[in-house]
Formats: sequence, C-alpha cells, structure tokens
Amino acid sequence: MKAAVYEGPRTVEVKDVPDAKIEHPCDIIVKITTTNICGSDLHMYEGRTSFESGRTLGHENMGQVVEVGSAVRKVQVGQYVVLPFNIACGFCKQCERGMTNYCLTMQPEPALAGAAYGFAEMGPYQGGQAELLRVPYGDFNALRLGEDAAERQTDYVMLADIFPTGYHATEMANVKPGDQTIVFGAGPVGLMAAYSAVLKGAGRVWVADHQPDRLRKAEEIGAIPINIAEQDPAEVVKEATLGLGADNGCECVGYQAHDHQGDEDASLTLNGLIDSVRFTGDIGVVGVFLPEDPGGEEAQGELEAQGKVPIDFGKMWFKGQRMGTGQAPVKRYNRALRDLIAAGKAKPSFIVSHELGLDDAPTAYEHFDARDEGWTKVVLHPDGHGNGSKR
Repeated sequence: MKAAVYEGPRTVEVKDVPDAKIEHPCDIIVKITTTNICGSDLHMYEGRTSFESGRTLGHENMGQVVEVGSAVRKVQVGQYVVLPFNIACGFCKQCERGMTNYCLTMQPEPALAGAAYGFAEMGPYQGGQAELLRVPYGDFNALRLGEDAAERQTDYVMLADIFPTGYHATEMANVKPGDQTIVFGAGPVGLMAAYSAVLKGAGRVWVADHQPDRLRKAEEIGAIPINIAEQDPAEVVKEATLGLGADNGCECVGYQAHDHQGDEDASLTLNGLIDSVRFTGDIGVVGVFLPEDPGGEEAQGELEAQGKVPIDFGKMWFKGQRMGTGQAPVKRYNRALRDLIAAGKAKPSFIVSHELGLDDAPTAYEHFDARDEGWTKVVLHPDGHGNGSKR
C-alpha cells in the first residue's frame, strides 16, 4: 500500500509500505478514504519531536471497513467509520473514567499514558495518511457513520480530532451561553474552538492571530477577528468588557507560538490569555506543549527545550484563574458532534481549503507548513478521489 512517510525534517515521501493487517482478534482494517494534515503533524514534520524516520503520518482518519478480527462484534465490513486519534482499550482505569486520551493499555511505555496514530511518543502505531489503517479494538475506537457518510466526508473526518479538540477547549474553559470568549490561534483547532463556542451560544467570540486568511474564516462563522500584528488582544477585549476581560479563553497554538514577525515564544499565547481573561475566569489549553523539544533551544532557549515555559503565574494566581490542559478525549464528544453534523446543525468542513490525492502529500505539507495564503486545512483522499485543487 502507499503511505505518506516521514523521512526527516521537512521531508515527506509517498512510498510503498507493507499492507496494514489484523494483528489481534479485536482489530479492524479500514480503507482510508479521507485523512487530514493536522497542525500538530507540523511539529513532527519540522523535526521538533522524537518522531522516527520511516513512520507513516496521519491521525485524523476516516474510511470504510474492509476486514474485521474474529473478536469484533459491532463493526461490520462495508461500514464507514471515523477514528478518534486517541487509540484506547476501553477497559483500563483511565478509559473507565472517560479519559481515553490517557489510555494505559495502548501506551507501551509504563511511565507514560495515551496512544495515537502516527504521533511522537504515543506508541508504535502507524498513521492513516495511507491506503489502509489497522485500528486496534475496533468495536470501541471506531465511530460508525450514517448513510450520508460518503458524500459528507469532509465534515465527518473532523470528528477524528479537531472538532472534538476545539470543543474540548471550550469545555475546559467552561464556555456557557452568553459568555465572552477569546480564542488564541486561528488555525484549524482554533477555528473549531471558536465554532464550538458559537454553537454553545457564547455572546461574543474573539479570535486572535496574524494570518489574514484564517481570520477571515473566523469572521465567516460569526467570530470577531483580532490581528495581533495590529492590535493587542487583551486591550481589545478589555475595552469591550468595561476593563474586566473575557469570561474565558482557549489556547489553540502550542509551544511553537510566534509573533507576526516569526519570533517564537512558547509563553506568548498563554500570557496573552492570562491577561485577556477576567478574574476567576477559565482557560482551556489544547495547543500542543511537550516536555522535550529538540529544536527548542535554537528557536527559543534552553528552558523551552525542556518544556519549561515562563508564564505569568503570579498574575494568573492573583486573578484566581483556572487552567485545564491536555489532549482531547475524543470519544467523550464525537458521538454528539456527529449527530449535530447529521442533523445539519454543524458543518465543520467550512475550514477545508484543499482536497488532494495522497500523492500530493509532500507538496501539501510544504504549503501548509509555510502557512501560505489560502492553505487553511488540507484533506487527502488516499482512495484517489482528491480533486487536486482548492475547493
């Protein structure tokens, strides 16, 4: 089968690799029809993680089941399914508590928790930017889709990661109807957090970034764009809230946050939120932060390379703010969000800018990594249905 394989910093090659196969009676094999390039893939693409050369990328996947293991009882061959990026067992202590993002069974390193497809430090599992994908514990991990799955793939594939992740940010930030919410980052996850806040009935949602094309997307869904190259988000929000600040905020950028001039500062968005959110407000952090960043010392400093970020903790403590962090437990939200899509209440595909074939993956990574104008979200179709152009 063909797959998009990481071969070192900023090098992705589409090549033949061994076919995915059943390795455990609970496995299923999915023919991938739609898979996304995620912003967190770029951390690996740029060589800023421990991701090994020769591994297949891709953790936002959906497709059609083509084989099931002997112990699979629910999922059937021929069904369309979307796959949470969290690979979970369903029966460990964390999974029983609904924290499938920190599964203890699927992570082979005893000192760690959590597993994912094609992701650094999250197990040996291959990614889904490929023609086939092995899915462990298929009955638990695969979310079955309805009759409209084939024609609405660009909506349903967002359930693998970014839609639930954006929603998780708003859950940790405790976004409620009528709230004033600020989102730092207008990338795909930031746009999904803003969209989730809008769906929840937030009164006003601001989105702060410096990419004009992404800010235009935020405006399309009813959010208020703030271009950080021109305005201080905290001042904008305070001016609109009698100096109090937003009720809550979401961090959707991560440790490679940088200003409009390209200078990296992992504390930039965190401190921006601490300043922007009111006393006793809530902050949800879903942007990726890691305990080790191979490129961090050169880009930022020695402490940042160790995941030690100089945030304004004194101000955060003084303001009595609460901060939630970590990857999303996708299964906690994906069924409800699926039903919103099916009912026509949500259409997360608004962020998609390009639908391409798998062979276009190297070029797509290059453009998406460069944040080129108009490359807001790339969808790959390993089954050959990519149209080779912008939507």
